[in-house]
Amino acid sequence: MKKPKVTDLLLFIVGAELVGALSALLSGGNFGEYYSSLNRPPLSPPSAVFPIVWAVLYALMGTSAYLVYASPRPKRSALTLYAAQLLVNFLYSPLFFGLRSPALGKTVSLLLVLLVAAMTASFAKVRRSAALLQIPYLLWTIYAAYLSVGIFALN
Repeated sequence: MKKPKVTDLLLFIVGAELVGALSALLSGGNFGEYYSSLNRPPLSPPSAVFPIVWAVLYALMGTSAYLVYASPRPKRSALTLYAAQLLVNFLYSPLFFGLRSPALGKTVSLLLVLLVAAMTASFAKVRRSAALLQIPYLLWTIYAAYLSVGIFALN
């Protein structure tokens, strides 16, 4: 691994956090109001949980991507999958909340699960610790897909 550079690490973390912030901004806000108006499946958390969880997950994503980036092993495909899943992640809030489309939210959620699983497997080939940092994200995307499919079915 390259000598760790704090500035590079911070750029990866801030970059991931900005994806979430810009996605929320483009969605028009009022997430809690819209989420509360929906019929939700069992085990749905209160809307206040989401920004906390996502802030932590974006920090883990950025840290994990930095570890792959800093690795001397070939990493281009791993970072390409990272960028692809980040793009799909970005699309969720504008489509689900902005357009108020549970159908698009469901579709994006299911695609995101596949991309995060592929990215995690790809990260494991480059650096095991980077893949381990993605496990909470993978579990959350599976849970989020459950919520999205449930919301789609119930509304």
